[in-house]
Amino acid sequence: MRIALLSSVFVAATTAAWAGPISFSEGWREQRLSLFSSNDYVFGSNLSMVSEGSVSIAWTRVGEEDWTRTGASWSWTVEQSVPMTSLAQKGGDDRNVSLYFVFVPERIAPDLKGANIRSLLGNEDVRVIQYAWGGNHSKGQIIQSPYGPPGQGVTIALRQAGTGSHNERVDLAADYARAFGGEKGALVGLAVSGDSDDTDSVIRAAIGNLRLQ
Repeated sequence: MRIALLSSVFVAATTAAWAGPISFSEGWREQRLSLFSSNDYVFGSNLSMVSEGSVSIAWTRVGEEDWTRTGASWSWTVEQSVPMTSLAQKGGDDRNVSLYFVFVPERIAPDLKGANIRSLLGNEDVRVIQYAWGGNHSKGQIIQSPYGPPGQGVTIALRQAGTGSHNERVDLAADYARAFGGEKGALVGLAVSGDSDDTDSVIRAAIGNLRLQ
């Protein structure tokens, strides 16, 4: 399945301090979370996705030159949405799109250059911020992930479930301090997911123009 999106949705950033954009055409892999469940991703100038009662993650590593980045911006579009859910409820937390930022302490980052997303998410030193379009939460609310060890991952709500197109800009360092305390480590991974399996619904969405600062 494919999603037709107008290129005007993705507005380019022009500030010299912003790196990128991050390529969606190379280096991304899908990680299934269930043997019989998979989203349909299309990689190119943006990442488009269809999720039909399914869930999976598309992920990539961040180059060492970008480990110290402290901010991010991107554009995303949802053409078909899951219903509102509670993102704090394990097994009932469907959302349209999530963008993950994966951090590790700088001292161990070189040893994890070859780690896949499962290894990273299973490492007790890893911290994950997941910005979500979905759920029924207020913008900016921090929700502890119901998956994995307590204190390892959080979801930050940006948009409630629904359709439309939006540009986002986040302060990774400030959000890390709010979520976990202290200074962020090295940004070593990025991931995008759609989750529609609990509500057996359909997502048609895309994300693009992802830049790090």
